[in-house]
Amino acid sequence: MKAAIYEEFQGPVRISNVEDPSPADFGVVLKVAATGVCRSDWHGWMGHDADIVLPHVPGHEIAGTVEAVGREVKNWRRGDRVTVPFVCGCGTCHQCETGNHQVCDEQTQPGFTHWGSYAEYVAIDFADTNLVALPEDIKFVTAAGLGCRFATSFRAIADQGNAGPDQWVAVHGCGGVGLSAVMIAQAFGAQVIAIDVDDEALDLARAVGAVSSVNARQSASVVDEIRELSDGGVHLSIDALGSGETCSNSISNLRKRGRHVQVGLLAGDDYRPRLPMELVIANELEIVGSHGMQAHEYGRMLAMIQEGRLQPDKLIRQTVDLETAAAALGKPGELHVAGVTVIDRF
Repeated sequence: MKAAIYEEFQGPVRISNVEDPSPADFGVVLKVAATGVCRSDWHGWMGHDADIVLPHVPGHEIAGTVEAVGREVKNWRRGDRVTVPFVCGCGTCHQCETGNHQVCDEQTQPGFTHWGSYAEYVAIDFADTNLVALPEDIKFVTAAGLGCRFATSFRAIADQGNAGPDQWVAVHGCGGVGLSAVMIAQAFGAQVIAIDVDDEALDLARAVGAVSSVNARQSASVVDEIRELSDGGVHLSIDALGSGETCSNSISNLRKRGRHVQVGLLAGDDYRPRLPMELVIANELEIVGSHGMQAHEYGRMLAMIQEGRLQPDKLIRQTVDLETAAAALGKPGELHVAGVTVIDRF
């Protein structure tokens, strides 16, 4: 099969012909129809993820069809249209038994723990636990944008954040995760404030549901501006970027008993950021994380898409071929657009 592969962290990414994967007894091989281009792929290429063993094929936002089926798989057949969460559970550990596959003790992540979907085919373990049937009216390109950014934001807003009508929600960072969070929070009836340094991203955030926006590069105080816009602070705040500054701002702009959800990955000097814990104590704030979404929870999100309440297609701004995405992995600015980029040609 054709695949994008790198042999050293921060090294060149080459298109190579490599051996096709085979399904494990409880797994499948998918023929990749589309796969998202995500900042997490860049983190992996940089060497920020300890699970990656070189040489490596990135890619974790997958949609396609079942190509080969392991002998112990019960629910899937060749040709089934599917998508996959970026965190795959084993189905048998305590976390999975309680329904929390997104923090499975033995989790696998295509594109991190094993070769991913910047390729014509990708292997997925424990298919009966991890595959999600894709309705015929949802396109592969749309589904490829769901597996990491959109699904993670859905759980961050709906479950971890408990967003609802008449609440104020701040979203720090309007890349793919943040724009998804804006759209989803608005669909749940919240009033959303979008924060970014890029006017194009903020324009798109308003187009998909934000009622106000703050350009952090131009603001004298992001926290003060958000507090003024939300009449004293937001009920829920999402750090969708992942930096010491956005994390601290997200906590600081909460009203009393508000909730901060950390979605963006923190790396490098920001790996363990300084946080305003005095506010957490005095205002009884909550800090929670959001790490993907379980396959068995996809139904509500897919139903909202089919009903038109969520329109992730509006976030997909360009599609590219595998060669273009591979060449840009170490130079994400080359594919920069406000919104989501998807590989749909192999």
